[in-house]
Amino acid sequence: MLDETFNELAELALRQSGQLIPQSKTYLMEARLGAIARREGFGSLDDLAHCLRERPNPVFEAEVAAALLSKDTRFFRERETTETLILSVLPARLKQTSNGKLRIWCAGGASGQEAYSIAMRIDEVGGSLKSARIDILSTDLCKSVTERARKGAFGHFEVQRGLSIQRLLNYFQRQETGDWQISDELRASISFRQHNLIDDSSGLGKFDVILCRHVLSGMDTVARRSVIERMVSQLLPGGVVMLGEDETLAGVTDALEPSMAYRGGWVLSGTAEREAAA
Repeated sequence: MLDETFNELAELALRQSGQLIPQSKTYLMEARLGAIARREGFGSLDDLAHCLRERPNPVFEAEVAAALLSKDTRFFRERETTETLILSVLPARLKQTSNGKLRIWCAGGASGQEAYSIAMRIDEVGGSLKSARIDILSTDLCKSVTERARKGAFGHFEVQRGLSIQRLLNYFQRQETGDWQISDELRASISFRQHNLIDDSSGLGKFDVILCRHVLSGMDTVARRSVIERMVSQLLPGGVVMLGEDETLAGVTDALEPSMAYRGGWVLSGTAEREAAA
């Protein structure tokens, strides 16, 4: 791949999704765009970049940018964070509501494993959480990945990553294709929507919890700050933003501060002490 090609595609990723791709990750660019290049009949990524340059197509540009995003995800990734959400954050928020309704946003939810994992744990815990009206929204920039998530069908390798045999038998059915189809009940409890995190998020509504795990780390500082500002505007009073393990917003925004009640949680600045005492 020519340096000019790498620079053009890296600039496209930055412009479309805020993703920062260093020169050392050239191999990732080649791996993630290879399928698109072959499908469109391009002999190389140089040809693909030439087509983007000479025949601008917003739809194709968006597809290429989405393909450059990392889609590494699995069921019950970072179990401690999931358990904190299910056993601490949601019960506390439920006590604060007057209508028994909670909303969760899985931002950058990829093919849905995070959202489905949450739905499974809510069902397993039962009690007040299962009887509450808990709406889960999972969004991702990539249209094809979002459609896959909505379908809820996963290959054998995917279900082996994080799912116990018991959960597999409880919530999935084996299809003739060999894929595992998640139950209709769980699929109905989650909404999937294509959404670019650097775009306006006001149409998504307000949330009690926003999960944004291992999404911001791939963005440049300007994009990270913009995304967090948009998330803050969608956070209900007393709401929590939950990041991945070892992720931080220090130096990125002053709008949020670390939660004193929940590890990995971030709350509106000036509210952590009051939240911990509640």
